[in-house]
Amino acid sequence: MKKALLLVFIAFSMQLQAQSANGTDTNSKWNFGIELDVLPYATGGYFGAGWIGKDKWRGRALFADVNKPDFVTKDGFTDHHIKAYAVILDRFLKDNWKGWWIGGGPVYWKSDIQSDSSSATKNFDNFLLNGSLGYNFTIYKNIYVSPWAGLSLKVGGNDNFVLDNKEYNLPLLNPEASVKFGIYF
Repeated sequence: MKKALLLVFIAFSMQLQAQSANGTDTNSKWNFGIELDVLPYATGGYFGAGWIGKDKWRGRALFADVNKPDFVTKDGFTDHHIKAYAVILDRFLKDNWKGWWIGGGPVYWKSDIQSDSSSATKNFDNFLLNGSLGYNFTIYKNIYVSPWAGLSLKVGGNDNFVLDNKEYNLPLLNPEASVKFGIYF
C-alpha cells in the first residue's frame, strides 16, 4: 500500500509539475499542493497531505499511519501504532511558500498498543492540539523539502487504562520531528 501511494505521488507530481507555471509569484492566486513525510515511511507506515492556500496562509488536511519506535513508548508496552488525522492552518513569513512557517490545529489519534509481556493489546483514541514550525527549502521550481518539528497537547480521549496490570497514559505533551517533501501548483 505504501509503495503504491509513493509511486502515485511521484507520478502525479511529475505530471502536474510539467503543467505548472515556472516560478511565478504565487502570492496573488490560490495554490494547492501535496506532501509526503519521511517519518511514517521510516517506521513502516505511510503519510499523505494535501493543502490549499493563498497569500501567506495555507490549510492542510493530512493522514498518517505511524508505528512509534519502542524507545519512545512507555516502559512495559510495545508496538504503539497510530492512525492520525489532522487539519492544520499554516502561516508563512515569506511569499511563494518559502522559508519559515508556523502552524497548528486539531489532531485525532486512533491508537493500539501491546503489552511487552504478552500479546494483549488495547485500542484507544485521543484528541490533540498541534503546534508546528518548519522551513521550506526550494529544491527545483515548485518542489520543496521542509524539515519541521511539532508539539501536540493531549486535550481529550482515553486518559489511562490498565493492560496486563500495567497502567498506560498517553503523555500530555507529544513531540514530533521529521522532513516533508512536497510540490505546489
